Amino acid sequence: MHDRKGCVMIRVMRPFFIFLPFMFPALAMAGPVLSPAEIVAQAPEGAWRSVASDRLLVMRLGNGARVVIELAPEFSPVHVANVVRLARAHAWDDGAIIRVQDNYVVQWRVKDEAAPLPSGFVSNPPAEYERPLSGLDYRPFGYPDPYAPKVGIAAGWPVGSDGTKIWPAQCFGTVGVGRDMPPDTGDGRELYVVNGEAPRQLDRNLAVVGRVLVGMESLGALQRGAGALGFYADAHQNVAIRSVTLAADLPQAVRPKIQVMRTDSPAFEAYLAARAARHDRFFVRPAQGVALCNAPIPSRETR
Repeated sequence: MHDRKGCVMIRVMRPFFIFLPFMFPALAMAGPVLSPAEIVAQAPEGAWRSVASDRLLVMRLGNGARVVIELAPEFSPVHVANVVRLARAHAWDDGAIIRVQDNYVVQWRVKDEAAPLPSGFVSNPPAEYERPLSGLDYRPFGYPDPYAPKVGIAAGWPVGSDGTKIWPAQCFGTVGVGRDMPPDTGDGRELYVVNGEAPRQLDRNLAVVGRVLVGMESLGALQRGAGALGFYADAHQNVAIRSVTLAADLPQAVRPKIQVMRTDSPAFEAYLAARAARHDRFFVRPAQGVALCNAPIPSRETR
């Protein structure tokens, strides 16, 4: 991608498991075949994990929309720490969404890039684009992938792998850090979220700091920018950001309660099998396969 000066920048879901009746007898009982959505809806409480409030960012837009982001310190700890420091310093309050490129990304920035940085902020973080495979539970996907020798799920996130290292995939809803040409120029003050077909060519080229769990429909409905690469040609078109707050810093009563499906649960394995080989009412010929980003890990907000 290129900015208005020609610089390359953005700045500005899963393993397959064969479903066998003896593995999940409750799901193999006589009756209608369940769709992936029905499997998710009927998943037991044990199939879900709660996301800790210190891993959630709550972004409120000037138009009233609310977006909740789960952070990914497993993959980019320095960048995530920068993002948390910026949120606690209210750096994005009164900031703006400045770019909405159709079928690519929505991008936002802090209010004032020249403002003093919070204590502990790392101005030139390392290029946290991949990490060692060891130390994380990795489960292979089981299907070929055009962007990585192997793909699967690690710590509940869709990843690519070369057998020794892993990296988070740039799927729909992925939140990453914008940067200029040098790999160490993205510090977290400009972020983007993928709003369309997974741009997997960005894998291992930008730091991933999280994923949107609530509010992608609001970001996806924003007016597209008419300028180059989807930037708003007129700053008056920018979408105002009212605030970005770490959920742990909110009063207990208003903290979001988000659950993500456990990727080691039988319900998740059944969901993946159904995504790959759909036999529910509409499908005549099951695909017998699914792309990594086409099996998003289910999440839900509870009350």
